[in-house]
Amino acid sequence: MLVTKNLVPGESVYGEKRISIDSADVDGAKVEYRVWNPFRSKLAAGVLGGMDKIFIVPGSKVLYLGAASGTSVSHVADIVGPEGVVYAVEFSHRSGRDLINMAKKRTNVIPIIEDARTPHKYRILLSTVDVIFADIAQPDQARIVALNAHEFLKVGGHAVISIKANCIDSTAPAEAVFDREVNVLRGEMFKPLEQITLEPYERDHAMVTARYIRHM
Repeated sequence: MLVTKNLVPGESVYGEKRISIDSADVDGAKVEYRVWNPFRSKLAAGVLGGMDKIFIVPGSKVLYLGAASGTSVSHVADIVGPEGVVYAVEFSHRSGRDLINMAKKRTNVIPIIEDARTPHKYRILLSTVDVIFADIAQPDQARIVALNAHEFLKVGGHAVISIKANCIDSTAPAEAVFDREVNVLRGEMFKPLEQITLEPYERDHAMVTARYIRHM
């Protein structure tokens, strides 16, 4: 079971199970955790699937592309904690409403209702980030990640990308699609680090991590 420490104890985001345990603190306060379902989150699937590092830690600044209604974003917000920030980009206004409502209580989430293909439109809202996480079902996903990296990702920062093969090329074998996307990243000044499939949680999906090595 995968859990994150609830940033807003007593509050669930999407009906997920919450678990309270006694704290070691003197006051005996309880600490609450939220169960992170890998069938509802590509990032959780990657962690449970054996991804060595996702590079998202307490205090991180994360740019999350493809935030949807914010279920996974809320867990990332738990991880980075009050000293971190999650810039959550979502194109759909319908999903964006749920994302904005979630961010009302998780104040380390900055919802951005915009197209991730046009990062210049939200440049004013962001500072430099440590990590980009992308879950965008688009045929040019690696290029979109690169556009955002060139704008916002610090040198030596990391990208974590969930690649859905069928959204990129439904006629090619999934492994060939994954290789093609990784090569796009290499051409955009990334050094690929790790690649795993997301079975049994998702079919024809891979998760890739890469380090940004933009020339100084």
